[in-house]
Order: sequence, then structure tokens, then C-alpha cells
Amino acid sequence: MKFSQMEYRRPDYAAAFSKIDQLTGALFGAESAKEQERVYREFETLLSGLDTQITLCAIHNSIDTRDEFYIAEQEYHDQSAPLLEEKLQSFHRALVPSPFRRELEDRLGALLFQNIELELRAFSPEIIPLMQEENQLVTEYQKLYASARIPFGGKVLTVAQLGPYKESTSRTTRKAALEAEGSFFDEHRQEFDQLFDKLVKNRTQQAKALGFESFVELGAIRRQRNCYSPADIARFRDQVVRDLVPLTVKIKERQARRIGADDFKFWDNALKFKDGSAAPQGTPEEILAAGKQMYKELSPETAEFIKVMFENELFDVLAKEGKAPGGYCTGLEDYGLPFIFSNFNGTSGDVDVLTHEAGHAFADFIANKTVETHALRCPTMEGAETHSMSMEFLTAPWHYLFFGDQTEKYELSHAEDALSFIPYGCLVDHFQEEVYRNPDMTPEERNETWLRLEKRYRPYLDFGDLPFYGRGAGWQRQLHIYTSPFYYIDYCLAQVMSLQFFQLSLESRETAWKKYLELVKLGGTRTFVELVHSAGLLSPLDDGCVKKVCGATAQWLEANEVS
Repeated sequence: MKFSQMEYRRPDYAAAFSKIDQLTGALFGAESAKEQERVYREFETLLSGLDTQITLCAIHNSIDTRDEFYIAEQEYHDQSAPLLEEKLQSFHRALVPSPFRRELEDRLGALLFQNIELELRAFSPEIIPLMQEENQLVTEYQKLYASARIPFGGKVLTVAQLGPYKESTSRTTRKAALEAEGSFFDEHRQEFDQLFDKLVKNRTQQAKALGFESFVELGAIRRQRNCYSPADIARFRDQVVRDLVPLTVKIKERQARRIGADDFKFWDNALKFKDGSAAPQGTPEEILAAGKQMYKELSPETAEFIKVMFENELFDVLAKEGKAPGGYCTGLEDYGLPFIFSNFNGTSGDVDVLTHEAGHAFADFIANKTVETHALRCPTMEGAETHSMSMEFLTAPWHYLFFGDQTEKYELSHAEDALSFIPYGCLVDHFQEEVYRNPDMTPEERNETWLRLEKRYRPYLDFGDLPFYGRGAGWQRQLHIYTSPFYYIDYCLAQVMSLQFFQLSLESRETAWKKYLELVKLGGTRTFVELVHSAGLLSPLDDGCVKKVCGATAQWLEANEVS
């Protein structure tokens, strides 16, 4: 079904809650594993219908954040979601101690029960008002961010539309674009600071109410860290600082020479080549058409996938006024279809969307066919991001469709960005850990913490006299810090995985694709570490993995330097 034909209907939460109560009672009354499995499948069907309507609302709300109807509907869902969580918990509490659990694990998947046990630790009815407030604050942040109307060069632009100017060959323009962007955040400084302060205190209250020392522990559980701990992540970050940061410093030294910047500043960071960064050639429509050809030729599975995506209008990718920032892929469960949202702005990021977000979408499309239990179709997020980030490299033979004679430049900068991103992602994660372990920090102390950690993870950056970035507030541009706490280290772990697929594809594209497809077909039926090891690959958490994998990519970069 085409997206335009998918009708949004406000869910009747009261009726859904009543039905979940009935199903919970049926679980208790069931006299066999087969009967309990039937109840669970009915429960999943009910949730699928609810989730589909919630997702339709969220998509429409992000396409136009000014639409009053969907603003009201989103508020309705923000208030109802924690109440739904309470009902789900009741059902799960009846399922976990089932006398037929051993048989149910065989039928539904053992990991389902492990994940449910984590979820049960992360909720109590007493925190419902706090969860409702948290949802409202997140929505306020997204609305504030999307309200940006930034005067620049005789135009009025959104944050996304400023992107190309940050990569201009004119150093003056690059700096001016960052100053213009920063001016929006500076003008709304108090609002951004207050929103985050409220979120930190709210999430800390939730954690304390649930018996956790801080939100760090609760945040890990809510991200379903089912095979590693915050201490494991801290060790991973240490590996990155020791084994990768020195490599990124060398990458930036080569970049500075390449663009002729003797005094490399933050406004030089996005420009990879003196004559300009590689940019996609053609209109947005032509870029989409090239993406269609790429997936048609990549494999029979991707050919079927992209045909469905285009036939059903499952893209909204053009930047426009009132549209929420960023990009995402989400699933419409009742239809068994994914949806891709983005903000094309004429940079290489447009192509990254067609590889990254389409990686998510393809994985969703395949898992809908191969994994029966809905809750195990998607792995935890570092696994999901492995799907998307690896797809960026596995599509390399078709990059020429987008970049023509600039393809070599794109591939060099793409690999450079992959390595340079990992320390930045660790910075985002480390910053959040420090903030939530010290929830009473003032806004100024948070900014000082960010600047201190910048020196640890990105020592090559010099913010010069930029007021917004120079005062350490650049983290406020990172949506995840406000909206999805601790959802960022996932990207770092996945980036290391993607670089393994990159190296494998250089040796044998056929072998790399085979392993990737096997991984995607497993969905979320195993933990992240189990999925990785089942594919015969190193886990990023394994000692020495960062050094081996990132070192190999750094060597490739050196051998393929483009002037």
C-alpha cells in the first residue's frame, strides 16, 4: 500500500488496555505452552496495530512540525505511551514466570524473555508522570530545533539547509555558516539549557525511583544492553583513545595539507579537498533514481526491496520549511514496510541516506520475512546500526552513479569520516555519562565538560573565536543527547563492524555480501556479540579489535590518498 493511502486513525487506548488485560488473564488461565503462545501472538498483533498508528502520527509530525492536527495527536501519544507501558509490563510479568517457559523459549525465542526481564527493571507505575513529562520535553526540543529560520546570504534557511555552506571552498563562507548556525542556538540559549536541565533531572528522578544509582544504569537497560555493561563501554572508549585517536590526528593533518590550511580550524573540518568536497551530481530526483538502480543491481533481495519502496512512496527526503531535522528509518508493522525520512541538502550526506537509512529499511524488509516473533525482528540498536553503516560500504561499486568523476574523492572522505566519527561518538557517550553521574551540573559546567572531553577525543579541533562552539555548547546540536539518551555509542560499535565489512569487501565482495545477508536474516534473535561472532567477525568490545580494524582502514586511506 502506498504511504499516501495509509490512513491514520487515533488509537483507542482505553479499548487496547482492556484487551491487554483480557490477554493477561488468558495467560494466567492457559493450560499449555501452545495456548500461551496463541495468546502471545494475539498480543503482538494488537501491539502491531497500535505501533503502526503511533508511527504514522510521528512521521506526519516530523514531515511538518507546524501541522496542528498532528501536534495534538503527538501530545496525545506522549501522554498515553507511559500508560501503555504499564499495561505491557503487566502482561510481561505474567509471561516471564510461565510454568511453560522452557517450551515458550523454544517457540518464541529465548532472547525475548531475557529482553523482557530487562524491560521489567526499567519501569514502575509510579514513574508514569515523569515519563509523560519526559516525552513532552523531548517534543519541545524537537519543535524548538525545527523552528530555526536562519538568515544567511540573502536567504532564510533551516539548520539542514546550511549544510552545503559549511563545506564551501570559501573559508569565509564556511566560518560564516557556522556563525549563523550558532547564532540560532545562542539566541535560544536559555531555552536549550532549561530543556536539557529538566530532562536530566527528570531522568535522574526516574532512575532513583527505580532503585538505580544514576540514570547511567537505567539508560543502559533502556537501550537493551543485554550482553555488555557501562564498564565495557568505558573500556571500548579507552581503546578508541589509545588506538584510534592518534590515527585521526594524522588524517586531519593530511586533510589540512590537502586543503592548504596552515592553521586548521573547526570551520575547515568539513572541507576535504581544496576544490570542494565530493557532491552528488544531479537533482534529488536523479539521486533517487540512481539509488533505485544501485539496489536493483546489488542483489535479487535488494532489487525486490527497492521496487517495493518506490511503488509505495516510502520516502520523504527533501529539506523544507517546518520539517523536523535529521533523518531516520522506521517501520510500519501492520504493512510490513519501512519508511525513510531525511533532509536532502545537496551534499554527500544525501547519498549516505540512501545507503545508511536504506540499510535499516532493507534489514526491516528482510526480517519481516525471516523472523516470526515481532519483538525479535530488530536487533538491539548497535546491531541495527551495523546493518545501515555496513550498507554504506557494501554499495561502493555503485557510488559512481552519484559522484561520477568525484567518486574517488567521496570514497576517501567517506572512509576518513568513518574513522573520525568513532571518537566523536565516544565523546557524545562519555559526555552523557558524566552529566548523568553529576546531574546537578550547571549549564556552564556541562559546557566545560564537553570542551574537556573534546580535547580527549578530538584534540585536533580549534574552535577559534566561534561563540557557540567556543563556549562548549556544540553538543546541543546533537539530537540524540536530548531525545534518546545513550543512543550514540551504538553507532561507534556499528562503525567498527562496518569497517570489518569494508575490509572483507575489498578481499571478496561476494563473501562480504553473503555474510551481511546472513546477519540481516537473523534479525534480533541473538545478542549483538552473538550476532557478530556468528558471522565470524570480531566484536568491537573484543580486546585489540579497534586497533586491528581501524588500523587496516587507516592503511587503506594512506595508500589511496587523493590530492
